Amino acid sequence: MFDRYEAGENAVLVHIEFSDEERREDLVELQLLVESAGAQCIGVITGSRRSPDRKFFVGSGKADELAAMVAATEANVVIFNHALSPAQERNLELVCQCRVLDRTTLILDIFAQRARTYEGKLQVELAQLRHMSTRLIRGWTHLERQKGGIGMRGPGETQLETDRRLLRGRISTINKRLAKVDKQREQSRRARNRSDLATVSLVGYTNAGKSTLFNSLTASDVYAADQLFATLDPTLRKLDLEDGNIILADTVGFIRHLPHDLVAAFKATLQETRQAELLLHIVDCHDDNMADNFEQVQLVLKEIGAEDVPQLIVCNKIDLLDEVCPKIDYDDEGVPIRVWVSAQKQQGLELLKEAINSIVGKTTLTLDLEIPATAGHYLGQLYRLDVIQQKEYDDLGNCILSVRLLEADWRRLVKQSEGELEAFVVEYSTAE
Repeated sequence: MFDRYEAGENAVLVHIEFSDEERREDLVELQLLVESAGAQCIGVITGSRRSPDRKFFVGSGKADELAAMVAATEANVVIFNHALSPAQERNLELVCQCRVLDRTTLILDIFAQRARTYEGKLQVELAQLRHMSTRLIRGWTHLERQKGGIGMRGPGETQLETDRRLLRGRISTINKRLAKVDKQREQSRRARNRSDLATVSLVGYTNAGKSTLFNSLTASDVYAADQLFATLDPTLRKLDLEDGNIILADTVGFIRHLPHDLVAAFKATLQETRQAELLLHIVDCHDDNMADNFEQVQLVLKEIGAEDVPQLIVCNKIDLLDEVCPKIDYDDEGVPIRVWVSAQKQQGLELLKEAINSIVGKTTLTLDLEIPATAGHYLGQLYRLDVIQQKEYDDLGNCILSVRLLEADWRRLVKQSEGELEAFVVEYSTAE
């Protein structure tokens, strides 16, 4: 078993200000994370440094101050608003005589509490195991023991090696199970492609109001609350627009320095975001950190490969602002770029639907393609979309095709081919 102090509800928080922008965190956000995890903040230690201390992260003096506060408040856990190394966590636990968590572990714990579906639980467990694999040496008291016995050469396998082997086995098992779930998702995506249903994915900083907006648009009952990471599991619903139906996808909220293990574990879920025809980027226009949160979401989108998907900015919570009415902002070409709404008060939702409809729409392309024999794998993608109108071969074995498909589907195919498909276009035309 893990030889750790029991984590309770009373927490002392540690927040350090750094001059380096990459290391900066928000204390208010940490307090919200702790509240979301079900703990109670009973003390805060703050300070400033140029760089982290190698032993205690905060320096020996601040570590003593932290230990004194833990003893005075009888806190059960210390939570840092930063990423700690295994050695720093171990050293701090020895000084404070209680469990020490860093920001990454806290976020993983929240995800573990909120996951509801089979896939979500697997993804969170995978992220936790990957994070734990670098910290086994600090969690066990019997690592120095070794297996040995009659007929075995040498001291045998250390307990640490056994733990790592078992952990690698569990990670492999989870990856196989997630691969099966991903195949099921891919089948659903193919079915939507065949039915010409475009996918619009909601993204944004956590607690920006994505689930509330999702419920208001689709008359759903997805759990929504004024807390970070209220919902994790993706939800898909059909949304009726003037020119037809689309699939609206609600996904997990992003946050500053979202743990890489989580991004990797939720790769299949975030596929809905990467392959969407449009992203609704929900921002809390009442938040003082709106601009910074916006940039953090863009960084995560880049990390998951969704930075090139078209975005429509949705400025939510206008009911908390003075003299701001629902409206659509357009660019110089008359394309909607921003919509001002209140999901809670259901203000501006019709304008949002109008903007989505004008961007996604049902614009179709008719293309004549000449695909060489060496690029025949693209035929399979076109067959899966069921968009081939005519097909024949020339004397050189090149495939001459006439296809008709949604413009959004064509953009996605071109992106997946890294632009190679565009070189095969002989002629094309558009139609509404």
